[in-house]
Amino acid sequence: MERLFPVYRGLQRPLTYKGFKGRFIYWGVGILLLSLVIGALSMALINMYVGAVIMLTLILGGFFYIGIQQKKGLHNKTRSIGIYLQTNHLSKINLYGKTKRI
Repeated sequence: MERLFPVYRGLQRPLTYKGFKGRFIYWGVGILLLSLVIGALSMALINMYVGAVIMLTLILGGFFYIGIQQKKGLHNKTRSIGIYLQTNHLSKINLYGKTKRI
């Protein structure tokens, strides 16, 4: 009699947390920490309200940027438009082995 075990089939899927996938989770944590540091510095140096506005602007702008980048996919691929022709350099290979005869 065979024994059946439940198989977890989500092993190849990227890690997901609150709508962020894969590497964008780290981007979100980085944006939060960076905006908190910049906000705290601006609160200490300029004004408390100006620092709070700067901090909220950085957080919202950063998450908006992550959302745009996440729509492109987990792996950034350059999408070139047009037709590119590769030149042939094989004819130059034979020139190196030849010597001129007098």
